[in-house]
Amino acid sequence: MTSSSAKQARQALGRRLREIRKGAGLTARELARRAGWHESKCSRLENGHTLPSDADIRTYTAHCAARDETADLIATARGIEGAYIQWRRMERAGLKRVQQSVAPLFERTRRFRVYQSWVIPGLLQSAGYTRAVLSTVAQLRDVPDDIDDAVAVRMDRQRILHSGDHRFAMLVEEWVLRTVIGDSDTMAGALGHLISVASLPSVSLGVIPLGTPRGAGWPVESFTMYDDAQVNVELVSAHLTVTQPGEIAEYARTFAELSAIAVYGVQARSLITTAIDALG
Repeated sequence: MTSSSAKQARQALGRRLREIRKGAGLTARELARRAGWHESKCSRLENGHTLPSDADIRTYTAHCAARDETADLIATARGIEGAYIQWRRMERAGLKRVQQSVAPLFERTRRFRVYQSWVIPGLLQSAGYTRAVLSTVAQLRDVPDDIDDAVAVRMDRQRILHSGDHRFAMLVEEWVLRTVIGDSDTMAGALGHLISVASLPSVSLGVIPLGTPRGAGWPVESFTMYDDAQVNVELVSAHLTVTQPGEIAEYARTFAELSAIAVYGVQARSLITTAIDALG
């Protein structure tokens, strides 16, 4: 199921289609007849239950004498479709391309807020840890094996930690530090690297300790906030992009609540070193 932002966007597009049809003086039944559709299709499109394809929009605007609206409507529909993308679809051309695709977003963002309940945040990962994560992804999702290239792209991206006026507020659950990705040596290297990058002036790392009483700071899905313009959410089956201001505000509030129960500095480093010691 998509987020409410994607649903609202589909409904808004549907309302625009309805306005175009009514402006042409057509009933839904008559439009469906002309288009050769089942009558229920117009209802599904106009109520936002179904996202129209490019062909649907071309047919719609042609029969409503509104071809000048076609390009804008298609662009709108494609934008909605891009808000919720299954991982298999996103990664079918390879993991390298996925890593490259976010470069413009990272470059233009000044304030990053990252919450990770699954793995160490990508910008703070060691090369070995990234390789282990992406190898697992490739196996689970049966994507092309371009892991070496994908790792290289992600490592190169970490230059952003040292350049410009970017700022990074990172939060992780302590269990992320205790979850062994790869093997013990890989995990020890990743945690050592985490201590190192957490000391950078541009980085603030908070760790939410195991056993912390949870009130408002409830564990949620991993997400990244790019300024106040966009939130990317990692779901089990898909990648979700949130752009509705109201929803972005909800993620900002959640991030603030989680930040309030995290520990920082010496206390955070202590949790990391304890996790390293636990590896034996």
